[in-house]
Amino acid sequence: MLTTIDLTTPDGESLLDITAQAREIVRGSGVDEGICVLVVPHTTAAITLNSALDPATAADIIGDLQRLVPKRVDFAHQYDTPADAAGHIKAALIGHSVTLTITRGDLALGGSQSILFYEFDGPRRRQVQVKIIGG
Repeated sequence: MLTTIDLTTPDGESLLDITAQAREIVRGSGVDEGICVLVVPHTTAAITLNSALDPATAADIIGDLQRLVPKRVDFAHQYDTPADAAGHIKAALIGHSVTLTITRGDLALGGSQSILFYEFDGPRRRQVQVKIIGG
């Protein structure tokens, strides 16, 4: 079963917690034991697991990624825009997929783990593909 989570992201860079949407898909799938794969099919967006308990965590992560890979005009690849070039690199560093265990019909996440979608070139309409495997 392949499902999508549809997102509309704000201007600039952002970090969105999509844990509730993913859990809803898993619970609705009827799969009791299996795996859930979430894939971001965009080159300037990414997905990972991290804490969403403190809103300052998102600000710290975004701030340090901006410090590590600032927007600039001297990137070798300029097909899209200089802003997109930084987003491509950030997305490659974070990654485009996460695989999670499903147990007892729910995602097996740690106590402070959340599924976080990173937007590096908003505002955009985005999707996260969700594939449930199991029985």
